[in-house]
Amino acid sequence: MSEDLEVESGPDRRSIMKAAAFVVVPVAGVGAVAACASSGGSSSKSASSVNGTVTVASSSVPVGGGFVDQNNNIVVTQPTAGQYKAFSAICTHQGCTVGGVTNNRIVCPCHQSVFSATDGSVINGPATRPLSPMDAALNGTNVDVTSSAK
Repeated sequence: MSEDLEVESGPDRRSIMKAAAFVVVPVAGVGAVAACASSGGSSSKSASSVNGTVTVASSSVPVGGGFVDQNNNIVVTQPTAGQYKAFSAICTHQGCTVGGVTNNRIVCPCHQSVFSATDGSVINGPATRPLSPMDAALNGTNVDVTSSAK
């Protein structure tokens, strides 16, 4: 008596795993690139730009904290009451937008670089260069930010 063995045709397990890797790796890569381009900072609803000057409502810049204007790539901080500072919001490590300011520390969400809210200097890398300073001046209930500090 002979039994007929049924043989399945189609890809084997190894072929399926290789194919899955070709799909998963590119998708994961897109997520990593998106993370470097994204920012977890505040929205820019409290900021406006006029003639090269960005105006930020001082009420949106807490003492010891700050406000990230993603549209204009600036971060405004208030290290001590009434003292406002402004910097480029572009991390000097790989160009991500910083995510926020807490306890006088500006943090980049992409690779966790930390900068001083007082002078933009690097507190913790991987960034090795400070954030670029900008001019910040209190104007009534707003902070006016212009291109660069002298």
